[in-house]
Amino acid sequence: MKESILLQVQSRLIGVADMIYQPLQIGPIRCTLLYIQSIVDTQSMREAIIKPLLEEAARNEISPDFIGRVVSGTFFSLENRQGDSAEILVDDIVSGNAALYIEGMSGMIVFSIPNYQKRSVPESSNEVVVVGPQEAFIEDIHVNMSLLRHKIKHPDLKTIKFTIGKYTKTEVFVIYIQGLCKSDILENVLTSLGEIDMDSSLGVSYLSEFLEDHPLSPFPQYQYTERPDTVAAALVEGRIGVMQDGTPFSLLIPVTFFSLMQSSEDYYQRFHSASFIRIIRLLFAVIAFLLPSVYVAVTTFHPEIIPTNLLITIASARENIPFPALIEALIMEITFEGLREAGIRIPKPLGQTVSIIGGIVIGQAAVQAGIVSAPLVIVVSITGIAAFIIPHFELGLAFRLLRFPVLFMGGTLGLFGIVISIYLLYWYMVSMRSFGVPYMQPFAPLVLRDFKDTFVRVPWFQMKKRTKAYTTDNETRQDTS
Repeated sequence: MKESILLQVQSRLIGVADMIYQPLQIGPIRCTLLYIQSIVDTQSMREAIIKPLLEEAARNEISPDFIGRVVSGTFFSLENRQGDSAEILVDDIVSGNAALYIEGMSGMIVFSIPNYQKRSVPESSNEVVVVGPQEAFIEDIHVNMSLLRHKIKHPDLKTIKFTIGKYTKTEVFVIYIQGLCKSDILENVLTSLGEIDMDSSLGVSYLSEFLEDHPLSPFPQYQYTERPDTVAAALVEGRIGVMQDGTPFSLLIPVTFFSLMQSSEDYYQRFHSASFIRIIRLLFAVIAFLLPSVYVAVTTFHPEIIPTNLLITIASARENIPFPALIEALIMEITFEGLREAGIRIPKPLGQTVSIIGGIVIGQAAVQAGIVSAPLVIVVSITGIAAFIIPHFELGLAFRLLRFPVLFMGGTLGLFGIVISIYLLYWYMVSMRSFGVPYMQPFAPLVLRDFKDTFVRVPWFQMKKRTKAYTTDNETRQDTS
């Protein structure tokens, strides 16, 4: 039976070229050390596993309690456990563990000594801040957890582990602070993750589509972040984090529209500057969403509301344009989106050149060729710049997608079509929920207390309560005594 476990493990690992079966002789006892060379820490294995065994073998007589000490886990200084199932042992080995088979034992001793290649902790590249921490997550979940625990040093920081993916067996951690997050939201997250049955999960975005209340909505119901300080701040607010091995991003849930319009730097700057930047950010979000539609609607259906001098300038610029304003705007918008995508995909040294210089050159050439008018090039350029001000990529992408149907409504029904679009969009966003939390809170439903950290940010000493959307009974952030 003891040998059959070894044979079963060997049969399951046939064809694994970097699998090592290292025989060891401890007096009269034969041992075999099983590991995959490319994913274990060979230095730790030599020092903590092989060396004690060879020292035991060098004795004149093997200790009578050798097997007992091995089984009890006291023989090795390295943490170990006993595995009796061949299937579980195979999973352990391919996950970066080493297994020791010793004659006379009913199973094998498993040592956790993985050594996957990983990069050092980098600076945040997607959520850049001028003032504040610069570190970002990497693809190793244990490094990410250490970065997070460096921020929150409290025993109420809890983690629940899942293994997702039939083939990838990816580690996923649900992170929360006990007593701050809502228990029903936590239960919902745990149930949703427990029901996931898929072949692989190579990124945390795989999981996000299983967690959404509105999976067909263009608006994100979660928040991506690569910053440990952002995750720590969200957990202290009563939110829940989902981290997955192999991806340098974390999911934060639940989320509201206004939390997606906030940046981590808002809390590192003085409240005057942070409040001003938030107002600018909201203004430019409206510009990014509506400016092309308003331009097309006004020039096509409502030219009387444009000042005369400006109207003459626009009319003269469009005099030789063969397309109506709607088609003209669609051409420029699609071209700009293509340039933006090209700037992301091509090598970094050329990316900015293509997205910025390329846009200017193509826009100028299109104006000279009489395909589009100069005012529309200006409108589309301002719209593109405004879209970059939205701090979270997923929300900005939602606005970019919705800009096209609103543009069509403005080009066919004028300002009336834009008003209808805004009304329908607002009605839809008000009806949305992210894990039971209203998407537009604190605006709808109205929670005046939370306005201190929505459109503006008041000083820290005035934010004595946590956001009502996320917390339970423990709403006190600061001692008010």
